[in-house]
Amino acid sequence: MKTIVLTLVSALALLAGPVQAQQQYKVLVAAIPNRYHNDYAVVAKPSFERMARRHNFELVWAWNTAPFDGELSQYAAIVFLNTPGEELQGAQRQRLETYVRAGGGVVAVHRALIAAPGQWPWFERLIGRPFRTHPYIQTAAVDVVDRNFPATFGLPQRWLWTDEWYEFGPPHSPDLKVVLTVDESSYDPTLIWPGQKAEGMGKPHPVAWYHHYDGGRSFVTALGHTPDLYSDSLYLEHLYGGIYWAATGRGIVPE
Repeated sequence: MKTIVLTLVSALALLAGPVQAQQQYKVLVAAIPNRYHNDYAVVAKPSFERMARRHNFELVWAWNTAPFDGELSQYAAIVFLNTPGEELQGAQRQRLETYVRAGGGVVAVHRALIAAPGQWPWFERLIGRPFRTHPYIQTAAVDVVDRNFPATFGLPQRWLWTDEWYEFGPPHSPDLKVVLTVDESSYDPTLIWPGQKAEGMGKPHPVAWYHHYDGGRSFVTALGHTPDLYSDSLYLEHLYGGIYWAATGRGIVPE
């Protein structure tokens, strides 16, 4: 009887093995509430948890900067989800710079693109373009301009999206590779609050790009203001494509 029980236990252990397979990498998501983005995370967190289960990676969700006081090398990618770099201070900034220089990947989403000029030049260059302004939230047509990058694999060639359409100044580097643009003829880039001015960027008007920076990888998307967007399957495919590349450096289709 004892032999039979041991045999059954061994068989069950073998069957359980594949279920407990090693996750492929670990991702830190910094989702720190701020004045204009304090309700998106309620929708985003369960969506990211489903994404992690679907794509078999370990997710660490942070409501504050505490993880940046520890060792960052455990993460294959760090996502700044509507969280600007200014949230990090002192040694935390140094740890992020060290992480990227060691080959780490960063994903910057929407509010993370806005940096106070001159406060942290390294992070500004990581983002790649200086934020200028944005008009009211409007529906517009987004165009895929790079089919070879993972963040566009799940997207139609042209699609309607409702968001804040950030305007940017000249790029900090000529090496930025744009993957999405917005068609300014499909919305009114001048529609802004009284006393402010927006005039659009003309063509092209980039809204997502990537580049190699300081030894690491940076994927940037301006999309992601409204909470409901974080339950949209197209948007989540876009985000995961960027996370996958930032974490692994893989997936770009050779030209």
